[in-house]
Amino acid sequence: MDSESERIEYAARHTEILRHPRQHLATFGVTNIYYYLVTEPTYTELTNDTNETVIREGRVVAERPKIVTPYYLTHLEGFSYDARQYFEMLLRMQGPNAPGLFYTYRNEPKGLNIVSDAWPVVVDKLNAEIDKKGDPLATIVKGQDDLWDVSLLKFIYEITSRSIQSNIAQLGSRGLLGMSHGGIPVGARQIIEEMFRQVAQGELKPYELEQELNRWGAFEEYQDRFFALIKGRK
Repeated sequence: MDSESERIEYAARHTEILRHPRQHLATFGVTNIYYYLVTEPTYTELTNDTNETVIREGRVVAERPKIVTPYYLTHLEGFSYDARQYFEMLLRMQGPNAPGLFYTYRNEPKGLNIVSDAWPVVVDKLNAEIDKKGDPLATIVKGQDDLWDVSLLKFIYEITSRSIQSNIAQLGSRGLLGMSHGGIPVGARQIIEEMFRQVAQGELKPYELEQELNRWGAFEEYQDRFFALIKGRK
């Protein structure tokens, strides 16, 4: 293992989720999680002064979990060669139509403050502030200052792991993980229908719908309807 990998592993291993969100990720909507990521400044290693704490605030926005298959994943853009090889392996091992969930996130940083208190004192104050606001989705993470984004990614991994069984159970109870014709899950068909509606209402660009249909290998099936929709919008 090279030195950079060791640093990342160390940062992940020494990341603590001090306050978990009190709700799982939403199954049928967007989830907004407000985070406080608390670290000791890197320079304390030189000064031995542990009475300063860095607080990074922001929001992690988790999009609605997407029902996918290995076939669908192999047609996603923006992934590295190694990721695509992994998707190909899933396709061979599980078959092209095995349903699963795909989570997407974005980080919206708000700001950074350095306060003159040791981190346990800061955490106590943050907990009191969150309790006062009553935000069930606020979280506090204790991380590493130089690799704070690794600490945030570990939190994202953990909240996903805590939510996935609930999300799958809710989707399964509605029959959305079942397979329709063409190797496309029932839930994915519903998303396609919603995207057609959004394009018709001007809420979504036509090329986004076209991309989704191509990822499922279903453009030919929907092409007459797609072109009629585009013609009708002109």
